[in-house]
Amino acid sequence: MTTPRPALRSIACAALLCAAAAAQAQDKPVMLKLSSWVPAQHALNPSLIAWAEDIKKASNGTITFSFFPGEQLGKAFDHYDMARDGIADAAYVNPGYQPGRFPIFAAASLPFQVANAKGGSAAVDAWYRAYAAKEMKDVQFCFAFVHDPGSLHSRKKVVLPTDVKGMKVRPATSTIGQMVTALGGTNVQSSAPEARDMLERGVADAITFPWGSLGLFGIDKVVTYHIDTPLYVTPFVWVLSKDKIASMSAAQKKVIDDHCTTEWAEKVVSPWADFEAAGRTKIGSTTGHEMVKLAPEQLDAWRKAVAPVADQWAESAKKAGADPKQVLDALHQSLVKYKSAL
Repeated sequence: MTTPRPALRSIACAALLCAAAAAQAQDKPVMLKLSSWVPAQHALNPSLIAWAEDIKKASNGTITFSFFPGEQLGKAFDHYDMARDGIADAAYVNPGYQPGRFPIFAAASLPFQVANAKGGSAAVDAWYRAYAAKEMKDVQFCFAFVHDPGSLHSRKKVVLPTDVKGMKVRPATSTIGQMVTALGGTNVQSSAPEARDMLERGVADAITFPWGSLGLFGIDKVVTYHIDTPLYVTPFVWVLSKDKIASMSAAQKKVIDDHCTTEWAEKVVSPWADFEAAGRTKIGSTTGHEMVKLAPEQLDAWRKAVAPVADQWAESAKKAGADPKQVLDALHQSLVKYKSAL
């Protein structure tokens, strides 16, 4: 008696499913150490945990994780190297903390480009995927994202770019540091967790920072004036240890790949974006703080004053073997596509 073809197909499909299930059942358990240098209560951390929880579910529990916030595994400046060296298996990195090391990625730090964090994160991630494997070859790139646009917050009132001359400013990234230098200010380097102390002691007079995080890091207690315009964003990456990924099965690697996408970049940043945007409203209604509104001609003065920063960036991109015009054009096209261009 001949078995009908539909039945044969059903048997074959069932066999394949059983084989796949058996292969997955044989996957060795993997524990990921996730490191985030921001405090435990930061709005980004629940999203990173949700990312890992979804990986756990998709891998049928074979990939689990431990989460280490607040610089438990190492300083903010060191997180890229921590992923490279396997100290962390997944790490939250601010590439701008290491001037000159990631010149192409620094393009996303240039002032007056990004209007919002959600579309901006999707745009920066989609754009950088063409460069990540080469520029960040020591790690496995997962996704890139940006915080909601930040501004300049200071102890004395700043309206025009000329007001920055002689000031000591803690910049968010090395690119913003170039902006400070171009305006006649002095850069004072520190990670976000160290920033309040520097301002409180007078080591710095001003800081570039996103709005909601001012309160989280206590910086709202030591600055008074806030330029009320989207000045810049800080681009970040979520990167993985190559050795850890190499130790996984093919099925587990696919789960990781499915969670290292542009969609996940926007999903992870969304709650943080809302938190930072709400911070602007909160600061604006808090006694003792002044929102500095810029007239159109004042904003034009800022744009002209920071133009040399793009020229400096272009030189560093050339030294890295990149075509700066091509890189910037691609970034701007992506920002337009994701409705996040200023």
